[in-house]
Parts: sequence; structure tokens; C-alpha cells
Amino acid sequence: MATVRAGNKAILLVVDVQAGVMSHAWDAARIIGNISRALERARAANVPAIWVQHADDDLRYGSPEWQWVPELAPADGEPLIAKNFNSSFEQTSLEDELASLGASHIVLAGAATNWCIRATAYGALDAATT
Repeated sequence: MATVRAGNKAILLVVDVQAGVMSHAWDAARIIGNISRALERARAANVPAIWVQHADDDLRYGSPEWQWVPELAPADGEPLIAKNFNSSFEQTSLEDELASLGASHIVLAGAATNWCIRATAYGALDAATT
């Protein structure tokens, strides 16, 4: 669960843009292009990007399916968060990373909207309602 913070500090959260996820995504080339443009804009505006990488039975750690898509990769110094659940907050260091950056706004980017993007968004919103 995310913590609600005052301020206006945005971060870009890139979730599960991995070969095995994108191989099943509808219109993957367009999605990858959109994420690439979002990353370019965030980096140009000094908005931090955090990368989240999923591992499970279908995306085995270190496998070709687990790797980032070739078109996208974290830049040096951009934090990497490993996860094993749909939510990027569940049993990860994401909340600590957001706190260290002073993040008050999260922009989500990814392709598995019906799973990990939604679960991560709900995890972030949960703090606002409790």
C-alpha cells in the first residue's frame, strides 16, 4: 500500500514491460512506443522512473520471457523493483523507493492493465481511502 504524501512530485512507474507479457499484449508495438515516449518525456523533465519486473511460473526469473522488451530498458540509476504478485506494492520495496523520492503522484505505464496495472493502481489508491 502506498502512503499519501503532500506535494506535487511525480514518478513514472513502468510495470512488467517484459518480453513474455508483451508477446501477449494487443497492439504491443503501439504500447511499447507510447511507453518509450512517456519515458523520454519523464527523463527530459527530470521525473524519476521506477521499473517493476514480475517473476512467476510463466515469467521465470532470468528466462527470455522475464527480460525487458528489447526496445525499452532502465537507464543507469533508475530503481528496479522485483515482484511476485500482481500488485507492485505487495511484498516489495516500492513504498520505500517512493518515500525516498518524495513521490506524491504516480503515473503508471504497462500493458497488463487487467492484472498488474489495476492491482498496482488499487494498491496506490488504498492509502487514500483508509
